[in-house]
Amino acid sequence: MADLPPPAPQVEAVVVHAPRLAPLGGEAAFSAVQIGPEALKVEPRLDEALKTAPGVSLFRRTGSGAANPTTQGLSLRAIAPSGAGRALVTLDGAPQNDPFGGWVIWSALPPEGLDGATVVRGAGAGPYGAGALTGVVALQERGAQDGWAALDLSAGERDSYRAAIAGGTESLLLTAAASKTDGYYAVRGPRRGAADERVSLEDVSGAIRAQHEFGGVQAAARIAAFREIRGAGLVGARSIASGQSATLTLARPAEEGVGGWRLQAWLRESDLKNSSAAVAAGRTGTTPANDQYKTPADGYGLNAAVQGRMDAINWELGADARWTDGKVRERFRFMNGAFTRDREAGGETFVAGAYLEAAYDQGPWIVTGGVRIDRSKSSDAIRREVDIATGAVTLDQRPEGSSETTPTARLGVRYDLADGRYVRAAGYAAFRPPTLNELHRPFRVGNDITEANPALQPETLQGIEAGVGGEGAVNWGATLFWNRIKDPIANVTIGIGPGTFPTAGFVPAGGVLRQRQNTGEITAWGVEGEASGDATETLSWRAAFAFADAEVDGGSSAPQLTGLRPAQTPKWTVTAGADWRPLAPLTLSADVRYESMRWEDDLNTRRLAAGVQVDARAAWRLSPTTEVYLAAENLTDEELETGETADGVESYSIPRTFRVGVSIRR
Repeated sequence: MADLPPPAPQVEAVVVHAPRLAPLGGEAAFSAVQIGPEALKVEPRLDEALKTAPGVSLFRRTGSGAANPTTQGLSLRAIAPSGAGRALVTLDGAPQNDPFGGWVIWSALPPEGLDGATVVRGAGAGPYGAGALTGVVALQERGAQDGWAALDLSAGERDSYRAAIAGGTESLLLTAAASKTDGYYAVRGPRRGAADERVSLEDVSGAIRAQHEFGGVQAAARIAAFREIRGAGLVGARSIASGQSATLTLARPAEEGVGGWRLQAWLRESDLKNSSAAVAAGRTGTTPANDQYKTPADGYGLNAAVQGRMDAINWELGADARWTDGKVRERFRFMNGAFTRDREAGGETFVAGAYLEAAYDQGPWIVTGGVRIDRSKSSDAIRREVDIATGAVTLDQRPEGSSETTPTARLGVRYDLADGRYVRAAGYAAFRPPTLNELHRPFRVGNDITEANPALQPETLQGIEAGVGGEGAVNWGATLFWNRIKDPIANVTIGIGPGTFPTAGFVPAGGVLRQRQNTGEITAWGVEGEASGDATETLSWRAAFAFADAEVDGGSSAPQLTGLRPAQTPKWTVTAGADWRPLAPLTLSADVRYESMRWEDDLNTRRLAAGVQVDARAAWRLSPTTEVYLAAENLTDEELETGETADGVESYSIPRTFRVGVSIRR
């Protein structure tokens, strides 16, 4: 024994996180789901990882690997129509939603740069504020440490490649990612024609976070940028989205538990180039429909919070403000081989609010609640159209602005029973002001035209829910909820082509004219649940479901929608998965997702059939931190419908796709 070398010294890795205040302790009273590092590790795109949580819904069943930037919104609970994101997405407190359209560019948020995500369904008031109509997705960026923290390299079918890395030092975190795919044909079989081409993608993103402590005050500065180029699946239709952001955070949290203060300022700049095409009969070809050649938009804001403790009650007082400013520039009305009109449309929005949140967490009881008031405003609107050849002004609208004051609140109670079981109940209200995109930008997809509406009012939601659950060998939970959205913004059909309409102009055969409108109200009730556990030492499992029964009351504004289901809202979503370790270094995983039918359109005439998608993964561990893997997306090659045109042509999600890679996680 004397000849043996001494054991290697054990050095504890130092991980430095972004400045954060401690949670008040009341979140457990609401319907919250944690998405941990293991779920993030197996999905190359964040939105695909998030949809494993019950109630998370992507527009047209299409993830960010194929979705146009304008439809990359995320909603929690399938109760509201259109592609607008009705969930607020934050990264360590800073909003990640686009300043012009409210969508989220998911390729700018690679999973390798994150520690996890908290998905809070239904609880949109309190510290989250405007935009969290159906909930919030709070992302936590990875902590900084010496060396590389994460690496993923993969290659797949159809010339698909991806590389992502995160690492640095204790005071500097660098995250970078890039991917490329030649994509797939969304329209398949005999219906595919010369008009169709592959849905392709190239993207790159990077972020740097530097931080330091000054006399007990933690300071962090983060800058990030992204760019993605997409083929939309039609000849002549593509998009280029780009942007950059900066965040400065100062915080002095309590040495232990709740307390201290935080101050944050953020800035987001984005631009979108997006061209669309009209499809000829029989899909024999396309002609340009519009060319959105520039959409510069700025978003910036401040938020601040101070925490304290009064006996057994933790409290937080805070305020935030957000400004957006953006305009779209596009060419349209393609005639005789050229665009004949040019459009400028946009404006400004502002929203500011203050809140007080408190939580009592003692013994078996958790009681939490908050009140909030916001002031929202839209102004400086313009829609100006000119004849390109002559410079003559053909339309010049300067709509009046509007302003609203909206109070919201939330209250939650949880009681822990014996053996790890609990019961809880909550009530809440939330609101979402319309985006610049909804207020001012008309758009076209194929032969369908959707007009903007500068007179839109904010959406508001009220809801109640009750839940039960348990923690132990099996972790489980179930929630029953009822929600009502007043003045929901929907794309309402107001004309059918062929024909010429005011403002919109000519709508071709096979197309429809819609306008964004506030449509009465939507009521919905539903049940969602999840469970997970270990069947054996080597086999773990998970399952979740969400059921939502939503119905529109169009009122006097849209009576034709009364009694119908909101577009793009499935009733049932069921997910299940398992991880099996038959050998010490080998892990076999599978995930199944079923979604019931949904309607493509507001009039419930275009039906997207139910479908099942199976994903699988086999990983061989080379070391405690390194593994090689083979992954299959849509293993059974299911034809999952994602869209349908007025003349009955369906589009489908990604076909069966294999990829191989290597992953390192520290």
